[in-house]
Formats: sequence, C-alpha cells, structure tokens
Amino acid sequence: MVVKITEREKELIELLITGKTNKELAKDMIVSIHTIKSILENLYRKFDVHNRMQLAIKYLEQVKMNKK
Repeated sequence: MVVKITEREKELIELLITGKTNKELAKDMIVSIHTIKSILENLYRKFDVHNRMQLAIKYLEQVKMNKK
C-alpha cells in the first residue's frame, strides 16, 4: 500500500532520518515544536507506526518500492 504524504511531510521525514530532534526539525522547517509533533502524529497514523524509527523504515521501504 502506498501512503500518500504531502511535500511538507516528506521534508520532515527526510530531515528526521538524519537524526534531528523535534527542536532541530522545528528550527529547520521554521515552525513550532507543537507543529512538528502534530505532523509526526499524522504521519504515525498514516504509516500505522508508533515511533520515528518505524516511520523512517516504512518511508524508506515505500521510496524503494516507488523506484522499481
């Protein structure tokens, strides 16, 4: 199943994969930490995961599938 995400969500995941904290993500994306947490909660729901590691793995699996 392909999970549809926005460009902003994609940007957040790609920054998250580099190991950034919520505070660093908020600074880089010029939003509040609350906004980062909200976007992450939405992404966890969309990908049916419970943490950032699971999110990163599922996202990378999806990217890999889409390249085939």
